[in-house]
Amino acid sequence: MKLNPAVMKSLLMAASIGMVVPLVVTAQTPPKPAAPKKEKAEPPPKIDGITIARKNGHFLGLTVDGVQFNLRFYDDKKKPEKPDATTAAARWNPVNVKAALRAILNPSPDGMTLVSPGWVRPPLTFHAYFTLFTADGKVIEEFSIDLNELSKPPAAAGPVKGY
Repeated sequence: MKLNPAVMKSLLMAASIGMVVPLVVTAQTPPKPAAPKKEKAEPPPKIDGITIARKNGHFLGLTVDGVQFNLRFYDDKKKPEKPDATTAAARWNPVNVKAALRAILNPSPDGMTLVSPGWVRPPLTFHAYFTLFTADGKVIEEFSIDLNELSKPPAAAGPVKGY
């Protein structure tokens, strides 16, 4: 079959237009703006052990590491800070001893924690009473803590299946 030269010319033009038009259309569409990156929010700082809110808006963290009380000091944003107390006195009545025990908490070698001698024995089912002192012996603060909170297992993430 022989095509008319005018038909052949229009077919060639249609083919060339079909190839050019998509390129022009894609070149004229503006690029999509990049999606703004979502910044991950930092989780709030965690205080180890029992958290104690202080009157000045700062916090204390009490742990029993081994057989020692460790009292750590935190600022109002729950970040570690140097202690404002030079010593602390602790008193408690353990269930396995007939008398009240007492200990003086002194600064640790790094100066960030007040540490007691190794007299704290499990089970931790008692109240402990603490007094914070300045270098000249003035009382800064007094508080009591139920150490049963340290004995509790961490909260489960959800119900256990099969029960």
